[in-house]
Order: sequence, then structure tokens, then C-alpha cells
Amino acid sequence: MKSVFKVDGMSCVHCENAVKDALGAIDGVISVDVNLGEKTVTVEHAEGVTRAQIEAAIEEEGYANIQ
Repeated sequence: MKSVFKVDGMSCVHCENAVKDALGAIDGVISVDVNLGEKTVTVEHAEGVTRAQIEAAIEEEGYANIQ
């Protein structure tokens, strides 16, 4: 499965790496692609991974406005 999230506030490579590391730590996440220009995060994951889990991991990195 693939899920795409719009995440405001990401602006640099540090932001990108922090989100990738946080999402990569979730069991069942296969890959993470961060597009800083479009402010999107695309997550390929197993069916058991929920949108809420992904959003929580992104929020833990300090990004609260997730769509």
C-alpha cells in the first residue's frame, strides 16, 4: 500500500532525514519518500500499518499540520 501525506514545516535535509528515520522505525514500513518542494511524504507500507501510526510518528518529529 502507498499513503501520501502533506506535511507543512519541512524545509531541509535534516527535516527529511528525521521523518524518514521515524517512519522507517515502524514495523511494516517498506519505503519513505520525502519531497521537500511539494511538502509531501509518500510511505509504502504493509496493510497492517495504519494512517494514525504514520501521522503519530511524523508528529513526534515536531510536525503538527499533517493532511
